[in-house]
Amino acid sequence: MKLATKEGTFRYMKRFGKYSKDFYRFNGDLFFPSLGLGTYKPEPYKEDNYIINFGSSVRTALLSGINLIDTAINYRYQTSEREIAEALSPMLSSGEISRDEVIIATKGGFVPLDFPFPDNPYGWIQENIVDAGLARKEEIVIDQHCMAPAFLRWSFETSLINLGLEAIDIYYLHNPETQLGYVDAETFYRQIEEAFEVFEQLRNEGKLGSYGIASWNGFLYEEEHTEYVSLQRVVEIARRVGGEEHGFRYLQSPFNLAKPHALGYANQRCDDGVYYPLMHACARYGITMMGSSPLLQKNLFKRPFASKIADLMNTAELTDVASALQFARSAGAISAIFGAVEPQHVRDNALLAYLNAAPQEAMETLMKDSYAV
Repeated sequence: MKLATKEGTFRYMKRFGKYSKDFYRFNGDLFFPSLGLGTYKPEPYKEDNYIINFGSSVRTALLSGINLIDTAINYRYQTSEREIAEALSPMLSSGEISRDEVIIATKGGFVPLDFPFPDNPYGWIQENIVDAGLARKEEIVIDQHCMAPAFLRWSFETSLINLGLEAIDIYYLHNPETQLGYVDAETFYRQIEEAFEVFEQLRNEGKLGSYGIASWNGFLYEEEHTEYVSLQRVVEIARRVGGEEHGFRYLQSPFNLAKPHALGYANQRCDDGVYYPLMHACARYGITMMGSSPLLQKNLFKRPFASKIADLMNTAELTDVASALQFARSAGAISAIFGAVEPQHVRDNALLAYLNAAPQEAMETLMKDSYAV
């Protein structure tokens, strides 16, 4: 089996029968843990980005009931993907876990460069992207982002090699709004359509399960903003490219205590002409939302949380990190993806699996507050 399956993820879930009944969620295709492990590390030029290794955390997550692993080809210049392979490959070979039990998500769109960081990154782009015929120089925005079809195909195939897999479960177009401001809206949505055509081809080849968009602010801005992305238009493109059985099934966007817009800001117009918050719009279109940055890259913890937050989240006996993760996994996202290099941090976060998600009333109370943490 090359991909995660309903049967495989259900089998995996059953191993953790002591967890709360709502820790795993089913979207019609797969059973997801409400916490996923991410492998992003900010400040990529810091030397300690390459001393650390996510491999032990990946293994710990898979042994702790967290079978959603999220990454991107550009994270740490392809190093994060390769470390996932280092952890996953021996577990698959030994039978410790089966491929159909694990959900692997990665992303393409940013120029990944390669580790070790090249002496001349611009020369690397010229040689490996432009001269190789993957994209024209003008298709690479600020020497970072590219949505040319050949480049996206190459990125996907390179991720397969890095991850040591025959197929990827979820492939995201990574922060496409980076292009806006450099190309007009019509060009942008044409690029989305061309990208989705590549992804549908990969599905037909059996190399890809489903695809989506991972965005930072694009789906959260006001409609008039230069970098605003319309979910309605994206869904229309998916339907045009892939028909009613298209593979556009996922959207990843931030959701945390300081950035709750995906639940509280009605900025996405749906087919009925009404504007909804992103989470509600996703539900109306049958798109599964993943919550990214639940800890806001640790920026939530510059001072202790108000005690009211832990009381509402039922995490008074735990840490502020647990409270933040509890909030992030208790709204409309199927999973909240946290980053952790240390295996102990994975185990600490997995303690939430024994708790039910926060009730709707508690979430509504916090959403009405000023998020004074």
